[in-house]
Amino acid sequence: MTLTRRGKVAAGVAAALVAVGGLAAFASSGSAPAVIRRAIDRVTGNEPPPTCPLTGEEAPGGAVPDRPALAVKVENLPEARPQSGLDRADVVVEEPVEGGITRFIAIFHCRDARQVGPVRSARTTDDDVLVQFGRPILAYAGGAPQVRRDLEHSPLRLLSDLDAPQAYERLASRPMPHNLYTSTRALYAAAGRHGGPPPEVFPRAPELELPSRKVRELHLPFSSYSDVRWTWSRKAGAWLRWHGDEPHRLADGSQVAAANVVVMVVDVVPGDIVDAAGNPSPEVDLLGRGRVYVLRDGRMVVGRWVREGEGDRTRFLDRSGREIPLAPGATWVELFPSSLEVGTAR
Repeated sequence: MTLTRRGKVAAGVAAALVAVGGLAAFASSGSAPAVIRRAIDRVTGNEPPPTCPLTGEEAPGGAVPDRPALAVKVENLPEARPQSGLDRADVVVEEPVEGGITRFIAIFHCRDARQVGPVRSARTTDDDVLVQFGRPILAYAGGAPQVRRDLEHSPLRLLSDLDAPQAYERLASRPMPHNLYTSTRALYAAAGRHGGPPPEVFPRAPELELPSRKVRELHLPFSSYSDVRWTWSRKAGAWLRWHGDEPHRLADGSQVAAANVVVMVVDVVPGDIVDAAGNPSPEVDLLGRGRVYVLRDGRMVVGRWVREGEGDRTRFLDRSGREIPLAPGATWVELFPSSLEVGTAR
């Protein structure tokens, strides 16, 4: 590890503390600056392993990948199921789109997925969600001309099937248009790995110390196409996803699971873009504040989400204004319309 000048000074201070026997007391006093505490950890060999910025889990191979976040738009019509690759994403965001259906933004960084899909079109909501993750790559297939124009003026690095056809393939085993697939390695190879890792968007803590209550199920009735339920599995130590009474399974047969489920209740209004069936594409308002449900460890904290500006990250606060930390692991964020009702069961 190469130290900066500041880091060398801090390491020298830490070594001096070791020599005079005051290291442990100084480090545990809480008065040591963060840079000194990190240097003390290096000198004593207690430096914690690096963690993935989007999951809080230990980085694979002991090193955080030096690459930006990669977002892939994944379809969620019944004809698109079972999907591939969602279990390898660090974060998945479910957004409402036209006609009562939903679509996923699967965000990868620390882990790779050999197959991701079916890949479908982008939406104006994507930019609003993804600017919190640094300057990520957005992989998608198609989209209204207005959406493409808006995205081209965003900080996102676009990588559609037209931009990089070599990174995509159509599977003969699935009907069009639900058969376009990609992989994280192919997308990174096409985009290049310019830009460092994404910032930490969600604070993490191994234990939840805020007031909470036990919850065994949460129901999100987006529509008959996307009647979503999350149930807590003590055996799996995770939240399991269902479509109605059917498990939401992936192509390998596994059920979708997450360490955290965050439901942001958001205002959704019809947009100017209309699909071929005459359905307006909804606009999701992700600025301001709204109700939030944070599920982790079989428990739920109800509070509010807050995001003042486009350059700010979304914060999840409890009723006392304290930030709600997520558990280490994968996170699903549900953008749930305020016109609908969230259902819970203890």
